[in-house]
Order: sequence, then C-alpha cells, then structure tokens
Amino acid sequence: MEGALQRACACMYFCVFLTTVVTHGAIQFTAYEELRKVVVGYKSKESELSSSSADDLLNSIDYATLGASSKLAAIILTYPSQVIRSRLQQRPSKDGIPRYMDSWHVSKETARFEGFRGFYKGITANLLKNVPAASITFIVYENVLNMLKLARRKD
Repeated sequence: MEGALQRACACMYFCVFLTTVVTHGAIQFTAYEELRKVVVGYKSKESELSSSSADDLLNSIDYATLGASSKLAAIILTYPSQVIRSRLQQRPSKDGIPRYMDSWHVSKETARFEGFRGFYKGITANLLKNVPAASITFIVYENVLNMLKLARRKD
C-alpha cells in the first residue's frame, strides 16, 4: 500500500508540474478545436451536402456543447493544481508554522489523508460557475466570427 501511495503522489506531482507548464486555456482551446473537428466530420458524413462548410454544419447548440465539454476537460485536468496552490496559500497556524512546506508536501498530505478525492474538493461549485460561462462564450465567439466572415465575403 505504501508503494502505491508513493506512486500516486509522484503521478500527482507530475500532473501539477505539467499543468503549470501547459495552461488551462491551452487545454480548453485545444479540446474545443479537436472536438469541433470530430463533430464537423460526423455531421458532414451525415449530411448529403458535402460542399457545405463547417460554419453551415454547426449551430449554437453545437457551439454550446463543444464549449461546455472543452471547459469540463480543462477543469478536470487542471483542478488539482488549483487545490494545491490554494492550500499553499493558507495562513500559518497560531504558532506561525505553515501547514504545508511546498507543493510536494501538499500533494503527499492530501493523498494521505483525503485520498484522490481531496484533489477535487470544491470542483462542483467551480463547474457550475465556469461551464455555462464557457458555453455562452463559445456561442458568441463562433457567431461573431461567422458574421465577420459573411461581411468580408460581401465586400
């Protein structure tokens, strides 16, 4: 059991390192574009009109779903690093001794006392706040982009 806990902590530490190198936004936009390609491919096979562009195949519901899915993926991958960062920022105890020494210590203690679920404490509120906002953002982004492309074609 001790070896499994050490491997889990090492894996979490690597994930924290990885998410500090690869940002939340990069994960979200990459996931959005890749999911968009899959949906466009599926809808173009389903549609008889092979000459239609991606703009014609997707609607606002598709954009909302893609935006929510990509935000969900980004949050799930980066949330443990947010938990670790926020725990490092906790005030010291009354004695002036910090509860955690560094991110490795936070990872070990969280895994030891709370298990894997400890790295995802509070994720529900975060999801309820950010997923709908991402859906709306991508609906607006894609529709404005489509209007600008249409205006450019008319000129």
